[in-house]
Amino acid sequence: MRKFVFKAKDEAGKTVKGKVEAADERGAVTVLRGRHLLVINLKPLLERSQLKFLKWLQRVKADEVVNFTRQLSTMITAGLPMTEALSILEMQSSVGMAGVVGEALRDVEGGASLADALGKQKKVFSEVYVALVRAGEAAGVLDQVLKRLADTMEKQRDFRNKTKGALIYPAIVLTGMVVVGIVMMVFVVPRLTVMYADFGAALPLPTRILMAVSGLMVKFWWLVALAAGWIIGGFKAWSKTAVGAVQVDRIMFRIPIVGPLRRELLFTEFSRTLSLLLASGISILEGLRIVAAAVGSPIYRAKVMQAAVQVEKGFPLAATLAVDEAFPQLLSQMISVGEETGKLDEVLGKLAGYFEGEAETKIRGLTAALEPIIMILLGVGVGFLIVAIIMPIYNLTSKF
Repeated sequence: MRKFVFKAKDEAGKTVKGKVEAADERGAVTVLRGRHLLVINLKPLLERSQLKFLKWLQRVKADEVVNFTRQLSTMITAGLPMTEALSILEMQSSVGMAGVVGEALRDVEGGASLADALGKQKKVFSEVYVALVRAGEAAGVLDQVLKRLADTMEKQRDFRNKTKGALIYPAIVLTGMVVVGIVMMVFVVPRLTVMYADFGAALPLPTRILMAVSGLMVKFWWLVALAAGWIIGGFKAWSKTAVGAVQVDRIMFRIPIVGPLRRELLFTEFSRTLSLLLASGISILEGLRIVAAAVGSPIYRAKVMQAAVQVEKGFPLAATLAVDEAFPQLLSQMISVGEETGKLDEVLGKLAGYFEGEAETKIRGLTAALEPIIMILLGVGVGFLIVAIIMPIYNLTSKF
């Protein structure tokens, strides 16, 4: 027997919702008709495991959002009505994106604006995205806003791909080191331990340390895995709290190379997003509040909100940022130029390009610094293994 979710009308015309068990859909309809119900909608009830798998299968990728934005802009420019454009995109999209577009289409057909319809899909469309769409609809330039938004999202995607590409080699090497270390501890060292025990020789300190760690991993691997999972899970939960998020953010900024790189990335996103918002007709005060919600750093989120409060009081944005040492002087100086010339959106766009170039330089520096650090760690690990394994063998052979 399978379970179905139904929506039906009773004899009084009242809408009724519920669940019913039957062998198939036809049987479910028969059961409901026997209850004097007129079936409107009938769907199989998925189990929790099926729902999780379905959500994973139907997840929407960032590239799909970019393509949706670009295509919708083109269709609106060509003069297609919004409902027809969304209907075409629903048919052309993948399963996950088609569901999102389909829901937006039904909301628009029901009289909602596109911004309100997309705002319901918070996991797919960010607050910045929805605000830009709303501004474009209000000003009657939705096609231009969507085109500009698609260009910005493509730049962000390309930059993320460059960052990931630069870190692939260090990640592969580190993963290999961990795998080799686990194999040594679990399979190789225990056999050497048995050999040393047979000879009954006195073992040096490095060997005893290696054998103790290996024995712990072999006999109590479940305890090690449990402790590691507890530590990682506890750290993630703590880092999501208000205090933990600020502390983790502060630690990240203090790490050499990583901290400056994180700042450059934040300034890039700040400049690019605010430029896009201002160019779309959104006020600087509202733009700062939207940017603050989109910033990935709790420390800078609070600073941007403080800047918004000062701007609301009548202070220029440049003067507000100039008194905060967390922002570079170049940012406040260029914003001052933009405020004086009335071209703040253009100046912020150029600043985003500058900070992006600086971030790429720091990424190359990080990659260059990681390689020798990894080699040093690898050399230390290999040297320790050689000393711990070879020294007892040397001591044993010297006795004969």
